[in-house]
Amino acid sequence: MTNKCDVQNRRLDSGFRLTRVGVTGVKKPVRIKRSKDIALINDTLNCTIDVFVDLPAEQRGSHLSRNLEVLREIVDESVSRPVSGIETLAVNICGKLLNRHEYADTAEVFIVAEYFRNNRTPNGRDTLEIYTLMGEASAVRGKGITKTIGTEVIGMTACPCAQETVGNVLNCKGDVAVMTHNQRNICTVSVTTGESENIEANDLIDIVESSFSSPTYEILKRDDEAAVVINAHNNPKFVEDVVRDVLKRIVDRYPHLPDDVFLTVRSESEESIHKHNAFAERQTTLGDLRENR
Repeated sequence: MTNKCDVQNRRLDSGFRLTRVGVTGVKKPVRIKRSKDIALINDTLNCTIDVFVDLPAEQRGSHLSRNLEVLREIVDESVSRPVSGIETLAVNICGKLLNRHEYADTAEVFIVAEYFRNNRTPNGRDTLEIYTLMGEASAVRGKGITKTIGTEVIGMTACPCAQETVGNVLNCKGDVAVMTHNQRNICTVSVTTGESENIEANDLIDIVESSFSSPTYEILKRDDEAAVVINAHNNPKFVEDVVRDVLKRIVDRYPHLPDDVFLTVRSESEESIHKHNAFAERQTTLGDLRENR
């Protein structure tokens, strides 16, 4: 409900429309409940949330307290009715933002959360690994909502170019893996769909980890450490290879998703023998990938 005494409601005669006005860095605990076959280490994710609406040219300011009220309501609701994922949370927030900001035509929500899940080292030891989850939603009044689920995964790449060069210098023969320099690779994947499609974050994590030269692990005993290094050197990759392998696995994994699903795959390797990083990215639709395999 608007109040004519509010400074924010004062009309401007020569203003400009602003595409994003809101609050950033709001931290909230959110309860998550996945399907019964997906075990969570903790059903509460600590989320950092940014929310925005647009602001008409004639209005001086946005009502920022409404954003915080919406976030509090959504978080309180998740206690008794956990949401299925942070992308679903973003959709719910978007809808309420448009209800509260009657002057706005668009709403956007960005959520980042730390996520832990169980894993196993190459030799079968249990380990607990950390990932970053990203959930987004974008709403246009009267035109519906899109949502995005994404993840950031850290792994390892071994340089094919240096490996071949070293092999030539040493005159190596056969299929023995030759030494090369390694990189810590940070790969980010995001998938934007309509409101009705659902993507499992664990599947995206698996796709990315299988696209590295090797996954990395928090704890490695000596035999596991050796296995990680040997596996990586038997599977050398550029940052370009990581992106292309992720794209191929996504196409193969989701044949049921529509062609207009939008993907962003980004790979960055922190170089060990250079002072710069190597980077590759592809933004595209599933339909384009299917036509140009």
